[in-house]
Amino acid sequence: MKLQGKTALVTGSDSGIGQAIAITFAREGADVIVHYGHDEQGAKHTAQEIEQHGRRAEILQADLSEPRNAQTLFQQALDKLGKIDILVNNAGTGADAETSLDLSLDEFIRVVNIDMISAWALCQAAAKQMVERGGGVIINVTSVHEEIPSPGGAPYDAAKGGLRSISRTLALELAPQGVRVNNIAPGMIVTPMTADRVEDPQKLEESKQRIPMRRPGQPQEVANVALFLASDDASYVTGSSYFVDGGLTQNVGCT
Repeated sequence: MKLQGKTALVTGSDSGIGQAIAITFAREGADVIVHYGHDEQGAKHTAQEIEQHGRRAEILQADLSEPRNAQTLFQQALDKLGKIDILVNNAGTGADAETSLDLSLDEFIRVVNIDMISAWALCQAAAKQMVERGGGVIINVTSVHEEIPSPGGAPYDAAKGGLRSISRTLALELAPQGVRVNNIAPGMIVTPMTADRVEDPQKLEESKQRIPMRRPGQPQEVANVALFLASDDASYVTGSSYFVDGGLTQNVGCT
């Protein structure tokens, strides 16, 4: 088992990518804090799967649109498990707008708070504890939109790009203390967040044509990369972004 004796906090682990990461970590020996914002039933399902692997699961709720809640969440996680070896900032949201001109200021702030500022607050809290303990791993789940702009996606793109930069800075600062920090940048993955596109045959086909592998990815394919980064297999890897996108970012600008 690659994570035997480790503990992890995975935000947004009530569904999709976060759920797959939490369960995969448990399968490899980790105890996991399951965080959710609104879907308590999804969090309970994740916890049940973790426990079926013989590992401990603790469920915590926090609304990360208020960044101070992120600080409270980390302390609660620490109180539950005693230590956090691995932090996965996976919780995220997008904006409901066709173009940037349709966005309200409140919506912009909400998205940036969840996708970047709360993630930063968790990174900082985790890093302080990891430095004290002599090491740890932080994985920030960003998006291909840390690299590729999207119509109506100004706050999402800005937050994901900002989180990428935060990760690189933290990787530089924390490497001497044994803390590794990396990003995973998923493309189109079959999750509740992409259901409107995946479940519409026309939209799905349009998306597939932009992806060189001609298919969307599955949450487990992202979780496999997270496992690599969390484990000693990636002991010399820090400050990197891993694109899990079927080649999408290589196809930008191609006709």
